[in-house]
Amino acid sequence: MNRKEVDPKSSPQAAFAVQLRSSREMHGWIQDELAERMGYSGTHVSAVETCRKSPSLNFARKADLALGAGATFEVMWQAIRDTVLLEGFPEYLQQELKAARFRTFELGVIPGVFQTTCYAEALARADMERGAITADMAGERVGLLATRQQRLLHARDAPLVYAVLDESCLRRLVGGRRVMVEQLDHLADIATLPSVTVQLVPFSLGNLRPLLLPAILLTMRDRTLVGYTESASRGYLEREEDLLEVWERAYDQLQAGALSPASSLDLIRAVRKELHDER
Repeated sequence: MNRKEVDPKSSPQAAFAVQLRSSREMHGWIQDELAERMGYSGTHVSAVETCRKSPSLNFARKADLALGAGATFEVMWQAIRDTVLLEGFPEYLQQELKAARFRTFELGVIPGVFQTTCYAEALARADMERGAITADMAGERVGLLATRQQRLLHARDAPLVYAVLDESCLRRLVGGRRVMVEQLDHLADIATLPSVTVQLVPFSLGNLRPLLLPAILLTMRDRTLVGYTESASRGYLEREEDLLEVWERAYDQLQAGALSPASSLDLIRAVRKELHDER
């Protein structure tokens, strides 16, 4: 049977596939033998080696163990993961890991760090239907959220989290009413965590809202600031002090004009009740 040739220079996924096949053949194993050692099927290994299937993080770690490759495949998987993210976002994630304070403003969608799996999957499906991403890319994006949520909300050294959400985040129906009810229940639970402050900007604020686009401000442990925002095609990491000073002033004004945390929680629960009663 002819073997499908894969060019390792064509993509991080192709490089992973070629390295996996090369390492397997160095051990003198057929695909089924490697698969048995990894706890996968031979068909799964074949699909990864021919780029018909993207490897998961678990697959990469199992390959490292079975082949005695240290962390080779896990590192290569991280390169694959970065290709499914918006350009500029991987660089932002490196900064997020080091933040002592995380401030975000969002419009029209619940921030990723607060999303339920069903809500995140609904957003990913919409991107797939538009042809913006593949099924594998959607899976990787959803999977990354769990890692970010653990770090930002539940880790021992988790940063203080401040989120200001436009009311449209609650009102935009994503995934249907059942998904939204679950999401708003989850958001209400998160809003009560001691390290998290959630405030809503009501529609009534109108044109007085000082920020017009979503943005993130990270305060590092040395008190330096890093900003992040996105366009439709890529993300932008901002380090210019003068510009970040403007962002920070606008964020402070936004918090001042937003509902209090208690009133925000009341609004979340009220919208949740409306959705539940309409089902």
